[in-house]
Amino acid sequence: MAGGDWANFPFDGIGTSWEISTPLPLEAPLQERLLARVEAFDAGWSRFRNDSLVSAMARTPGTYRFPEEAGGLGPLYRALYQLSRGAMTPLIGASLERLGYDARYSLRQAGSPLPAPAWDEVMDWSGTTISTSAPVVLDIGAAGKGLLVDLLAAELEAGGVESYVVDGSGDLLAHGPTPLRIALEHPYNPAQAIGVVELSDRALCASAANRRAWGDGLHHVLDGTTGQPVRTAVATWAMADTTVLADAVATALFFVPGAKLQEAFDVSWLTVYSDGSAAYSEEFEGTLFT
Repeated sequence: MAGGDWANFPFDGIGTSWEISTPLPLEAPLQERLLARVEAFDAGWSRFRNDSLVSAMARTPGTYRFPEEAGGLGPLYRALYQLSRGAMTPLIGASLERLGYDARYSLRQAGSPLPAPAWDEVMDWSGTTISTSAPVVLDIGAAGKGLLVDLLAAELEAGGVESYVVDGSGDLLAHGPTPLRIALEHPYNPAQAIGVVELSDRALCASAANRRAWGDGLHHVLDGTTGQPVRTAVATWAMADTTVLADAVATALFFVPGAKLQEAFDVSWLTVYSDGSAAYSEEFEGTLFT
C-alpha cells in the first residue's frame, strides 16, 4: 500500500483481509502481538463466533465487562445515535440477521425488517461495562474495524514503529513522511475513481451500499428506526485523526448531513447520493473529478 521498498505484513482478521506496511519488516514478536490483539478484539466483539461476549449477550441479558476500548466506543456511538435520532445504533444486529447477514453468512432473508430496540429501554453502556435487560445483538460494524486499526497502530508505536500504513480492507491509517495518494472508488464501477485524496498522519474510511450487498436491494447499512437498508446515499468517505472516528462518521453520513456531523466532530467528509449528486467538506473540494 505504501509503495516503494516498504515491507508488507498481510493477514486475515475479523472476517476480512489486512495489510500493514512499514519501512522495515516487522519482527516476529511484534507480528505475534498484532495477531493477538486481533484475536482478543474478535473474542470480545464478534457476533459471528459463539464464544464472544457479544454472542453471550445475545443469549442472556446481564452485565458484561468488555475490553478497555469499550470506554471510548460507547460515548461515540451514543453521540451518533442521538445525532441520527436512533438511525445509527449498535443494536442493529438482530435486523441484520433477519435480512441474512447472520453468523452463517446465509445471505437469505429470514423475516421482515424490524426497528432496533431503543437504547435506553434495553441497554446501559457505562465505560467498559454493558448491562442489558433483554437479549440484544450488538453490532459495532459501523466503527469496529476502524477501532481495530487504531489498536494495531498503538501496538506498532509501542514497538517503536513510527512510520506505517495500516490497511483494514480499505480503512486506512497512514503515518510517515510521505503522503499517500488514495483513489476514491466510483460507487457503481470499482474500476474507476471519482477523485483522489492525499492522506498524511490521518485516517480515511469509506462506506458504500454496493459493499456487502445481497438479494434484492439488501445491504449492510440499515436504518435503526425502520430496520430497512438506506436508499438515499450510496457512498461516503470520512477523514479524521483516528480511524474509529472516520469509520463511524462514514456510516453516520448515510443518516446525518455532513455539515451537522462536522459541527460535532473534527472530520472531513464526502457523500455521494443515489441521484448522482454529491456533498462534501472543504478538504475534499478540488479532489473530485468533475
